[in-house]
Amino acid sequence: MLNFRRKSLKALASIALTATVFAAPSFAQAQSKVQIKTSMGDIVVELNDAKAPKSAANFLQYVRDKHYDGTVFHRVIDGFMIQGGGMDANLSEKPTRAPIPLEASNGLKNDRGTIAMARTGNPNSATSQFFINLVNNDMLNAPKPDGHGYTVFGKVTKGMEVVDKIRAVATGNRGMHQNVPVTAVTILSATEIK
Repeated sequence: MLNFRRKSLKALASIALTATVFAAPSFAQAQSKVQIKTSMGDIVVELNDAKAPKSAANFLQYVRDKHYDGTVFHRVIDGFMIQGGGMDANLSEKPTRAPIPLEASNGLKNDRGTIAMARTGNPNSATSQFFINLVNNDMLNAPKPDGHGYTVFGKVTKGMEVVDKIRAVATGNRGMHQNVPVTAVTILSATEIK
């Protein structure tokens, strides 16, 4: 009787283990990808739809609306970041949709090669402008530098050599804007990769 009970328990344990392994297959969530064609080369970014859903969806909507086409990287600071997505070559701001809420406490860090939302002093002010981190910018991770942080929503998967070419361009002041590339670095197009 005892031997039968042991065999039954082993069989049940084996079935339970098998059920655990096969009951819920795990599928890696496909991440959205965008190709940013610039006057200096192409950059591909992979968005983290899971950890930054509002920021990723916001960026994708601007891509689908062709908002980024013809904008420039208007702020380039070597050793820090390159910023773009909101101004044309004359540094005129393009109209935007309503701002989105901050998602900076999502666990993603402002490390080299990540893409993040630019904003004003208001943490919930991000619209179309983004930046690509050139180095690990720990001082931008929540809750730094102002109690809120900056939302990372993806990373460069191809074209960091292009980002590094952009970081090295000559910059100067234009009107009230500082660190503006002397020769415009234009986003020719931004398209979703299916």
